[in-house]
Amino acid sequence: MNKELVVSSGEDFVQIAMLEEGRLMELHQEDVDLNFAVGDMYLGKVKKLAPSLNAAFVDIGYSKDAFLHYHDLGPNVRSLITYTNLVSHGKFKSHNLKSFRREEMIRKDGTIDKVLSPGDPIMIQITKEPIHTKGPRITSEISIAGRYLILSPFSDKVSISQKIKSKTERDRLVALVESIKPEGFGIIIRTVAEGKKVAELHADLNYLINKWQVVFKNIQKKVVPTKLLNEMDRASAILRDTFNEDFIKITVDDEGLAEDMKEYLNVIAPGKADIVKITPPAEVPLFEKLGIERQIKFSFGKNVTIPQSKGAYLVIEHTEALHVIDVNSGNISRSSSNQEETALAVNKIAATEIARQLRLRDMGGIIVVDFIDMTVNENKRALYDHLKAEMQKDKAKHKILPPSKFGLIQITRQRVRPELNIITTEENPNPDKEKVEAPIVMIGRIEQVLRNIMETKGKKLNEISLHVHPFVAAYLTKGIPSIRQKWYIKYKKWIKIVPRDSYKYLQFNFLNKNNTLHNESN
Repeated sequence: MNKELVVSSGEDFVQIAMLEEGRLMELHQEDVDLNFAVGDMYLGKVKKLAPSLNAAFVDIGYSKDAFLHYHDLGPNVRSLITYTNLVSHGKFKSHNLKSFRREEMIRKDGTIDKVLSPGDPIMIQITKEPIHTKGPRITSEISIAGRYLILSPFSDKVSISQKIKSKTERDRLVALVESIKPEGFGIIIRTVAEGKKVAELHADLNYLINKWQVVFKNIQKKVVPTKLLNEMDRASAILRDTFNEDFIKITVDDEGLAEDMKEYLNVIAPGKADIVKITPPAEVPLFEKLGIERQIKFSFGKNVTIPQSKGAYLVIEHTEALHVIDVNSGNISRSSSNQEETALAVNKIAATEIARQLRLRDMGGIIVVDFIDMTVNENKRALYDHLKAEMQKDKAKHKILPPSKFGLIQITRQRVRPELNIITTEENPNPDKEKVEAPIVMIGRIEQVLRNIMETKGKKLNEISLHVHPFVAAYLTKGIPSIRQKWYIKYKKWIKIVPRDSYKYLQFNFLNKNNTLHNESN
């Protein structure tokens, strides 16, 4: 599967799109001066304890105090606190932990007041960014992620990803890492380390130790609260966590960002830096030039069409407590002779799109999906297995429950950043309505309706006309080839386009000689 990364830089933010076979699968927006991102490390100060929650609130410089639960302290938190104090007071002068004497580990069922007191400085890492009225969620179980390894200070344990199944390979990797691991640090071996040589692992380990050295130097500055270490920019983090041979191109419109990504690729995948292509800023922004903006308009919003389904669509609703997704078959079921088989086919296509939507929007919490009703238990199981397989591509932690007796499937998905919300509606020229879909979305809907008409009735139609507002008619007929000419090439039938002065801007109507095929008005 060919993957492509497109990175577009603006004045205040960077947009990152990940495409699979040209289709938008992930979209990220990141402020240029973003603070308090997942993975950032800070030296904070305990503000107050909350014994009833077995938690502490920590000042890390954000407008709201960060939340630190006892279970997020990590077993070696006492060693972490002692090390921080010694370094900040100049009594321990090395980032190397070989000579550092570790403290006793805390109990799993202990209480926070036995470990922390108000005013204590503590090194923490952000695990969940500020969302709505809540401050960041933090941990003091520090880890620094690399391409193949994750470094854990104050631990001596070597562990390995469960996704590496071969016992021989697991034993080989653990033995290699044990031979290069510095004393006082634990190591987690990531899935992508499978098959790698010791030189590659050692290079990654040195990269992580250098990052820990940056943390050490920043602790010496004795400023509280202060940032100790930046998580890498989002684009590089995506490469770190997902880069493989499937990536064929990375397009960037900022020279500085491109050089940073080339430099990082030289670290994690030597010889691959040439897939980074610089596209100088132009009059038409990069996302529009490559058709990504169009995909964004189609993919966000309340109603989402499923192109592969020939008429099915999703309705996505957001409430305070959960997300609800309703699967609609459109007019497919009415034209099918076998309702059950059709329902299963549409549900599977919808499940693939739902898995994409969760990644694309970074939806978190509880998601309830109402699929098209099916009566055969084997089909319900097949749908459940298909959804689980599609969700395996999702890096976020999630859990999927089997269909309930009402046919609903519940998904819980971890969210560590605010959900991405792209507005796809615009001011309506018709004063009787508040909002309408963006015009580019309407063009897509016209094409969807035409496709359904041609697939269900096309052979019986001698002629077909599309009645639209004059502006829309001009858009459909401009250029060579025009959209209408493309329709002719695809369907072998000429669509007569009729400009109608009386039509509202987003109204359209498909007609044949005898009757109305489809009428839609906003």
